[in-house]
Amino acid sequence: MNLFRLAGDMTHLLSIVLLLLKINGTKSCRGISLRTQELYGLVFLMRYLDIFTNFISLYNTCMKLVFLLTSGTIIYLMRYHKVIRSTYDKEQDTFKYQFLVIPCIVLALFINNERTVLEVLWTFSIYLEAVAILPQLVLLQRTQNIDNLTGNYVFMLGTYRGLYILNWVYRYWTEPGYRQWLIWLSGI
Repeated sequence: MNLFRLAGDMTHLLSIVLLLLKINGTKSCRGISLRTQELYGLVFLMRYLDIFTNFISLYNTCMKLVFLLTSGTIIYLMRYHKVIRSTYDKEQDTFKYQFLVIPCIVLALFINNERTVLEVLWTFSIYLEAVAILPQLVLLQRTQNIDNLTGNYVFMLGTYRGLYILNWVYRYWTEPGYRQWLIWLSGI
């Protein structure tokens, strides 16, 4: 693992910690798109199904578990916590995520690296992650009310993606034969 990937992972983790701090500290999810959080939950669930079949490293397994658990916690708080759910702006968070999920499924079925169930689901998660932030961006644009923690959360997600692009460039130049066209095109 290189420094860019580690920094990207930690930035991604920090974005989620910021979001959890905002929700838990203010007992409010105002300005947060539940639809985006559900899409990220789906991304992590589909991407990390291999946790039961493919051990890469303790770091990798721990990060997968952390992302699954934190994503589930955010969704739970926004949907079921009696105080927090009352602050969710359902009327503004109306992005039709079927317009994101269905094309990503179709794309994953036809454009993937290997025709296995786990690979198609993993590929679906790659495509979906590229667009999962859209409901959040639309919500922020509609409400025009961006608090510091929500803005920092979105900024950290963008920083994470930027660091991962640097990771891919670094790996391209330092690892002979490293080619990940599907990830590169989806990640940019």
